[in-house]
Amino acid sequence: MNEQLAGALAAEEAAIYAYGTIGVHLTDDRELADARAAEAVHRDRRDALVTRLASAQVSPAPAPAGYALPFPVTDRDSALKLAIHVEDGVAQAWRPMLAVTTADERSTALGALTDAAVRATRWRRHADVTPLTLPFPGRP
Repeated sequence: MNEQLAGALAAEEAAIYAYGTIGVHLTDDRELADARAAEAVHRDRRDALVTRLASAQVSPAPAPAGYALPFPVTDRDSALKLAIHVEDGVAQAWRPMLAVTTADERSTALGALTDAAVRATRWRRHADVTPLTLPFPGRP
């Protein structure tokens, strides 16, 4: 399970980094508010994962100083595309936790996966991307 926790932690850290880039290219107040809220959720989840790993006496790999983005982000459209990509990736990172957790832990993992899928849907709506939802969020 520690491997899956570390994967979720890495996804949350990458999301925090990406939202710094995403926010620079958004000008709509509602989109900016969504980006700030998403970053805050990812920071809270990251902090909870660090605490959980520490309580299990597991030292996760340190977060890199920077990340290579999957494509250039130069405007609103590419920023929204990155937000969708990030949230889909976070959902994928939390999905493996469902198979290796207890019922209480599974609830946390399912909540994180669901939250990411809902945020991805919100970003798709902002970007006028269809379909708005994926049939099985978190699947590669």
